[in-house]
Amino acid sequence: MRRNFLTLFLVCAVVCIAKAQTGKKQQRVREQKISDDPEYLFLHPPENAKPGVLWMWMGSNLSKSGITKDLEALRKEGFNNTTMLSLADVVTPWANQIGKSPTPEIISWTEPWWELVKHAASESKRLKMDFGTFNGPSYETSGGPWITPELSMQEICWSADTVHGSTTVTEQLPRPKVDPHANELFPLYNPNTGLVEKPEIEARKTYYKDIAVLALPPNGPVSKNDVIDITDKMNADGKLIWEAPAGVWVVYRIGHTTTGSLIQPAQWKATGLECDKMSLEAVSFHIDHVLNEIKKHLNDFVGTTFSHIYFDSYEAGWPSWTPKMKEEFLQRRGYDITPWLAMFADRRIGSIADSIKFGNDFDATVKDLYRDIYFKTISEKLKNAHLYFMSEPYGGPWTVSEVVPYVHHVMIEFWTHAGKYDPYLADETLAAIRKSGQNIVESEAFTGEPIDSKWDETPEWLKPIGDAAYCAGVNRFVIHRFVEQPWDDKYKPGATMGRWGTHFDRTQTWWQPAKATVQYWQRCQALLQWGTFAAAGENDFTATTTDSIVIKFTHRHKENTDIYFIANTKRDTGTTTCSFNVSGMQPELWDPVSASIRTLYQFEEKDGKTSITIPFEKAQSYFVVFRKKLANNLKKKAENFISLKKVADISGPWKVKFDSAWGGPAKIVVLDTLQDWTHHINPGIKYYSGTAIYNKTFDLPASLAADKKAILYLDLGTVKHIAHVFINGKDLGILWTSPWRIHIPTALIKNKNNYLLIEITNVWANRLIGDEQEPADCEWLPGHLDNGRFLKEFPDWFLKKQPRPSKGRYCFTTWNYFTKDSPLIPSGLIGPVSIVREN
Repeated sequence: MRRNFLTLFLVCAVVCIAKAQTGKKQQRVREQKISDDPEYLFLHPPENAKPGVLWMWMGSNLSKSGITKDLEALRKEGFNNTTMLSLADVVTPWANQIGKSPTPEIISWTEPWWELVKHAASESKRLKMDFGTFNGPSYETSGGPWITPELSMQEICWSADTVHGSTTVTEQLPRPKVDPHANELFPLYNPNTGLVEKPEIEARKTYYKDIAVLALPPNGPVSKNDVIDITDKMNADGKLIWEAPAGVWVVYRIGHTTTGSLIQPAQWKATGLECDKMSLEAVSFHIDHVLNEIKKHLNDFVGTTFSHIYFDSYEAGWPSWTPKMKEEFLQRRGYDITPWLAMFADRRIGSIADSIKFGNDFDATVKDLYRDIYFKTISEKLKNAHLYFMSEPYGGPWTVSEVVPYVHHVMIEFWTHAGKYDPYLADETLAAIRKSGQNIVESEAFTGEPIDSKWDETPEWLKPIGDAAYCAGVNRFVIHRFVEQPWDDKYKPGATMGRWGTHFDRTQTWWQPAKATVQYWQRCQALLQWGTFAAAGENDFTATTTDSIVIKFTHRHKENTDIYFIANTKRDTGTTTCSFNVSGMQPELWDPVSASIRTLYQFEEKDGKTSITIPFEKAQSYFVVFRKKLANNLKKKAENFISLKKVADISGPWKVKFDSAWGGPAKIVVLDTLQDWTHHINPGIKYYSGTAIYNKTFDLPASLAADKKAILYLDLGTVKHIAHVFINGKDLGILWTSPWRIHIPTALIKNKNNYLLIEITNVWANRLIGDEQEPADCEWLPGHLDNGRFLKEFPDWFLKKQPRPSKGRYCFTTWNYFTKDSPLIPSGLIGPVSIVREN
C-alpha cells in the first residue's frame, strides 16, 4: 500500500508540475501576443517607447532636493531614463563660471559631486528609471584631468637642419617646437586671460618623444630610396654623429607631442586633456578610470539602475600620431612608414600618385585604429561591466558603418533650425544602423540655438520637427535638454544650460500640460519600434497634393501587417492623395494625438496599391495601418473624415484668473471679448507668463442638448499655447496642437448653465521681457556668440534668501535673451470659441 501511495503521489506531482509548466507557457504566449499587438502597444506604450532626456548638471549648482524633484517630475511626465552630463556653470558655448556659487565645493568627478550622483542613482532606482552618465566631465569627447600628456592625443612635429656630407657630421639636432596653444577644433574661454582663445598648454612646451631622424636631399620631390633613415645615429640627447655621404642634406628630427586638445565645456577645475583614441593603453586607462570611479561610488547600482555610459558626437579633432603607429601601419598596410614621415615636414616622396597613396594609407590606418581600439575597447569594457555603450558615432576620423556595430545604443541628432528638422550627419549613420540590423534609433532631439529657443518654444512648434525625425527613421527621442534645477521652486525659470535649448525643463510654464505631448511621442515610438523598418522603394508610398503641404513617411512591417506613419511637416493645411504599396487589406487611421482608431471606408485599389484622400491640419500626423483582410460587406458609403457644422457660439464676457505670484492681477479679470494678452493695457496681463483660468457658463438650444445622438466638439479657434478643458466638472483633456477642438460627451451637456473652464498656458518669454522694464537687480556678462547674456554672479539677495530689491521682477534665471524692447509673444485664448457637430 505504501508503494502504491508513493507511486500515485509521484504521478500526481508530475501531472501537477506539467500542468503548471503548460499554464505558464500558455501565459507567456498570451503575454507575447499582447506585447506584440500593435494596437495594444499604441494604447499602452511600453517602457522602451518612453523618451529620455540629456540631463544637464550645470557646474557646482546642484542639490539633492533638486535631483529628486527632477526625477519625480520626469517620471510623472512620461520619461523613463536620464543621461547626465556634468558641465560648467553656464555654456556660452564656452565653459564659464557664475561667481559666488552657493555650493562652490561641488566639482565634477570629485567626492561632493559623487555624493549627488549616488543620490541620483538611488532615486532613479526608487522610481524605476534608467540612469547613465557621460564618460567624464563635459560633453566632448573622452578625457579628463586624469589624462597625462603621454596618454593624450598626439601630433607629429619636426625640426630641420642642413648639413654637408663627405665627412663625419656631429650636430646637436634642435628639438622640434610647436605653437604652445592647443591644437583643437574650437577655442574656449580662458579665465587666465579673459579671452576666447586656444589656450597655451604647458605640455606642448615640455612633452616630446622622438620617432625618427631622416636625411633627404635639400630640394624638390625625392625618391623613397633617397630618404636615409639615420635614427640610430642620434643619441637620447639629440646629438647626431653620422658619416654623411657627399652632398648637401636636410636632416629632419621627427617626433610627436600632445595636441593639447581639451575636453569641453567642463568646469575649469575639472577640465583635462583628451585621451589618445588610437592607443590601447590610453583608451583602456580612460575607460578603466571611469569604470573604477563608477563602481567605487555606485556599487550595486552598476548594471541595474545605472545602465549606460554616453559618448556625444565627436569634436576632439584629427590626431596625426600615436606611439605605436609605426607597428600598426606596417601590420595593416604592409610597408614601413618611416621614409614617408618626411611628408609631414612638407616634403613630397615619390610621384604625386605615390604621395596620394601614402596619404590614403595613413588615413585608412587612423580609421582602422579608431575602429579597432577606440570603439572596440569601449564596447568590450562596458559590456563586461554590464553597461551599454551609448554614442553618436559620427563626425570623426572613422568609417561610420564600421564602428556602428560596436555601439550598443546608436544615436543621431537633430536641431530645430528655423523651426525645421535639421539633422547632423544623419543619413550615413541611419544607413549604418540599418546595415547592422539594429532596430532602435535614438536621437538627441530638438537641440536649439538662441534664435530658435529663447523661452518661446511650445509643444505645437516642436511637433512637425519631431515628426520629420520620425519619418527619417528615429524611433526614440532623448530630449536636448533637461537642466537640473537645484533651487527653491520660486526661482523660475531657474538654471539653464546657457546658450543652448530646447528648454524642456520641469520649470517650464507648460511642463504639466505637455504630458499630452509626451504621450503622443510614446504612442508614436511604440509603433515605430514595432516590427521592422521597411526600406522605402520607389513606389512604396506617394503623396499627391496641389496644396503647399509636405507629406513625409516611414513604413514598418511584420508578417501580414503594414504600418505607415505619415506626417504633414508644414505648418499649413491641405489635402493629399496618399498611395500605399498594399492591396487587399482594410486601411485604418490611427491618430496618435487623440489615441483614436477608426476604419477608413473610402479608398481606391488599383495596380496593387491602395489610395486614400486625406485632409491634414497644420503639422498633423497619422498612422495608416493595414492589418485585416478586406471584408465583403465593406460600407463604401461611410465617410473617412468628419465634416463639421457650427451649432453655437460661446461668446460674451469671460472671467479670467491670473496668478498674482507671477505678476498677474490679484482679482479676477472680466474680458468682454477674447483677446491676445499682449494687447491688454494692464501690464500684469500684457507681460504675463504661466497659466490663466478662463471660465464662463453657456446655454445650448434645448433640441441640441436633448439630442443624444449628436456628436459634439468644443472648438477653441486660436490658442496660445496649450489648453486644458473642463466642462461641467469633467476633464475633457489637453489641446496642444491642431486641430484645436475636443470631443464633448453628450451626457455632459445641458440646456442651461453649462460651466466651461479652460486653463490656458503660454511661454516664459513675456514675463522675462516684462521684468526687463524694471530696475536691474542682477549683473550680466555678454555671451560669446550672438544673442544672450549670462549671470555674472549670484546676487546677495538670492544667497541670503531675501526679497529681491527690484519689486517688479518675478523671474530668476542664469541666461538672459531679452531687453525691454524685445517683441512679445502672442498669448492667451484668442478664439473664437464655438460648439460644432458632425454632419
